[in-house]
Amino acid sequence: MASAPGIPAAMERPHFIGIGGAGMSGIAKILAQRGAKVAGSDARDSATADALRALGVTVHIGHDGGHLADDATCVVVSSAIRADNPELVRAAELSVPVVHRSDALASLMAGGRALAVAGTHGKTTTTSMLAVALGRLGLDPSYAIGGDLSGPGTNASHGDGEIFVAEADESDRSFQKYDPEVAIVLNTELDHHANYASMDEIHESFLTFVGKIVPGGTLVVSADQEGAVELTRRVRAAGGAPRIVTYGVARDADARILAIEPDGLTSRVTVVLDGEELAFTVSVPGRHYATNAVAALVAGAALGVPAADLATALGAYTGVGRRLQLKGEEGGVRVVDSYAHHPTEMTADLEAMRAALPDGARLLVVFQPHLFSRTQELGREMGAALALADASAVLDIYPAREDPVPGITSALVVDAARAAGAEVEAVHDQAEVPALLAGMTRGGDLVLTMGAGDVTDLGPRILARLAD
Repeated sequence: MASAPGIPAAMERPHFIGIGGAGMSGIAKILAQRGAKVAGSDARDSATADALRALGVTVHIGHDGGHLADDATCVVVSSAIRADNPELVRAAELSVPVVHRSDALASLMAGGRALAVAGTHGKTTTTSMLAVALGRLGLDPSYAIGGDLSGPGTNASHGDGEIFVAEADESDRSFQKYDPEVAIVLNTELDHHANYASMDEIHESFLTFVGKIVPGGTLVVSADQEGAVELTRRVRAAGGAPRIVTYGVARDADARILAIEPDGLTSRVTVVLDGEELAFTVSVPGRHYATNAVAALVAGAALGVPAADLATALGAYTGVGRRLQLKGEEGGVRVVDSYAHHPTEMTADLEAMRAALPDGARLLVVFQPHLFSRTQELGREMGAALALADASAVLDIYPAREDPVPGITSALVVDAARAAGAEVEAVHDQAEVPALLAGMTRGGDLVLTMGAGDVTDLGPRILARLAD
């Protein structure tokens, strides 16, 4: 049987285990849009599952070996899928090839002009900015992102243009599978402690990623962030480096940021690129998001898109789900959702939200630590970051793919927050949070739900309680 256009033969009838995940669902959507017969399973039903069904994807709820069709050409998995998953066991029995999510995405990117966005923080936002801006200019890119764009309301799309913009995940080294024409490295910090033991390991992994840039390609990298500066030094020392374009406020940056002017929940950015001064609006608050927009600008220009046009188009970006996403307002209290789960991200988002507050208003946070391993290594820093809030509620650790670690609980974060002078309360039952926050807030306050787990579900429940 011949392959459908744009689909490798092995991906014609794929089965995704965990198809509702951000990365997995995006690949499934693109394959379905290209004409593949896609199926998969997830632990629970969701809006993502409904969106997949609307594209003709078969979505099973729960994991069972019987879900795997006999004619499946491959089974797609992420690093979160365990070896004893019944569908994975069934795949072995049927001798169905198993494909990692990153290999599936790499196969979709092949043949186009790939732009891969990497870094410990900011990948989803920067990838989203590029997808929106390039689409606004009529270039119709394909894209795969770790969150839903506010405009299109989806995390992935097959476009008819030659550009493919992808979020490149370093957590399990899967970003080393891609061959981008342009690669962005926003920053490098020690994270994903189950896979990386040191910054040297992080930098070695990023060096491998940079080494995959195609001949004649470009590395766009921060001139401000310490880890990114060190990576740039190592790339140059290794020899054979691609074209490197740095960006930031540093005086020696190739694309130098002259000003970032906050204006409520937006920012005005002025940058000099190739001798041309450009000013544009970023429709999300915070210096880190403004800097991400500059990275997007530089990367698009490296693909040959006129920088002035791209700067204007970046103003069309209105955000992505869970990245300082306004969930609503009741009684003069705004509720915003943040995906931040690393101390650096937490600090950046808290500072951005505090800068957007009117005089006399308070910043109240509901924080959920993510992963036992991360809390074990960075729990004290998480707690210290919460000192930027006026008051916080800290939930139990969201385990995701991990088993509990003896002695590691959210008390690490609570104790560290109190030691830093923060007003903080431990909450072990999420059902108590809406009433707790409703009793604390007054008009003008801002509530920030923060974390990479199911804390995001609390925003609508808090708003409903405020309405009551």
